[in-house]
Amino acid sequence: MNILLVEDDLELGRALRAVLHDDGYAATWVRLAADAQRQLDTGAYAAVVLDLNLPDGDGMALMRRLRAAGRQIPVVLITARDSLGDRLSGFADGADDYLVKPFDMAELLARLRAVLRRSRPEAAGQGLWTRAGLSLDERRQAVNCDGRPLALSRTEFNLLLALMQDADRVLTRGELEDRALAGSESVTLDVHMSNLRKKIGEHRVRTVRGVGYMIAP
Repeated sequence: MNILLVEDDLELGRALRAVLHDDGYAATWVRLAADAQRQLDTGAYAAVVLDLNLPDGDGMALMRRLRAAGRQIPVVLITARDSLGDRLSGFADGADDYLVKPFDMAELLARLRAVLRRSRPEAAGQGLWTRAGLSLDERRQAVNCDGRPLALSRTEFNLLLALMQDADRVLTRGELEDRALAGSESVTLDVHMSNLRKKIGEHRVRTVRGVGYMIAP
């Protein structure tokens, strides 16, 4: 999942990019509003983390142009502007969240995950997921593989659901254990993942060495 990071401060920008990468995101970092606009015009991003005070313009103006063009990409504003009026203006102009500097990195990640969950398409809200020849109906607890019904254990189903819900990024082992295994030992994840792969096809789950797993495109 690719995040556009717009922050002119070198130290903070490097730290934010590293934190996003460590959490499994692909992060494109730019320092100017003009560069951010070019990235948004040519690239595909799941969300924008946007500073307001930029050397060549105001991040708020960039966000207003996005919204005026009908772009619904989630935007998390990060800024030293801490007045109630600034926050209200940010939300009125289309921000999905507003974080005042200085902030804790863990809080930024939590807020980013929240806006990404809220931005999922309507089909996802109905519990329907499709990817790589697989279709998963969360409400009916049903999975089809290449059009054929597939029998999965509850844990295998939960693993596949987690992978398909966040299909554009790598899920760490810890995330998968929390969402599918209810805190079981790490070795259990390997066993269940191996069983799942045998049922849906080895090629459909990609291992990212030292990080975790993701569903194949």
